[in-house]
Amino acid sequence: MLPVLEHGRETVKYEEIQGVRLYHNDIAEDYPLHWHTATEIIAPIENDYTVEVGTEKITISPGDVAVIMSGTLHRLYAPENGKRLIIMFDYNLIGNVTSLNSLLHSLGECIIIRKSENQELAERLKYYLDQTRKEYEGKKPYAGAAIYSLLIRFMVDVGRSCMEERVPQHGRSSAKNKEYIGRFMDVCNYISEHCTEDIDMDALAEMAGFSRFHFARLFKEFAHVSCYEYLTQKRILLAEMYLNQPDLSILDVALQSGFKSLSTFNRVFKSYKNCTPSEYRKMNRRYTPKPALTPLENQEE
Repeated sequence: MLPVLEHGRETVKYEEIQGVRLYHNDIAEDYPLHWHTATEIIAPIENDYTVEVGTEKITISPGDVAVIMSGTLHRLYAPENGKRLIIMFDYNLIGNVTSLNSLLHSLGECIIIRKSENQELAERLKYYLDQTRKEYEGKKPYAGAAIYSLLIRFMVDVGRSCMEERVPQHGRSSAKNKEYIGRFMDVCNYISEHCTEDIDMDALAEMAGFSRFHFARLFKEFAHVSCYEYLTQKRILLAEMYLNQPDLSILDVALQSGFKSLSTFNRVFKSYKNCTPSEYRKMNRRYTPKPALTPLENQEE
């Protein structure tokens, strides 16, 4: 059964474990263009599977792993026969870990780990996924905590691999390259912590130890988006969280997320999410389950 989409947005329903959904998918139908706030992990078990992000179609095979980051518009193409493990998890589960937060936002929209190119990493990721599946299906005490820790280890290994591969050395030594990565991780952490404030790009460049021009070029090399785009993405993510708080007006959300005006917030939010902040809030309210009653509340009824 295909997901229900509104304005291209799929609302992920978490049932067994809070913030995590795992299922074995063998649907032969394609998924239309869509996005969701969850981060999605796809691991083919039988036959290939194809992911389309932007104009690029990427085919993954058994042993490979695809990670589609939160908010990424994508399509999925299924073969006539096949199986794959899919895990979707709420970004906020692990995004509150400061260094990991910055790491996740520097990875790009879709990460592919191929067994043929990095067998050691692929097998380690498969181990994390197998353990996550066992915890999810076993429903033992503290399964949620165990799954969260496995997902953190999974994303850390993916992130470390991507940082090593995606930052060209341009003649720099390995030690110097690691130093540059460290500097830009510090910048990303600073942006994460101060994204609601006015951030001066010259100050960020000075923090990293580069001229403004050199900093802008290296930051995009590191994060695959400009520094301004990275800052905007952080503000949009913060706005998503605030939009789930019904006591805040849309204007309050805009200002508390670092936007200077309601019109700018509406325009930027729609360009990123393909819906207005008000539409996003309505969709979330529609699909947010009511909290379960405690035994005492049941008695009172």
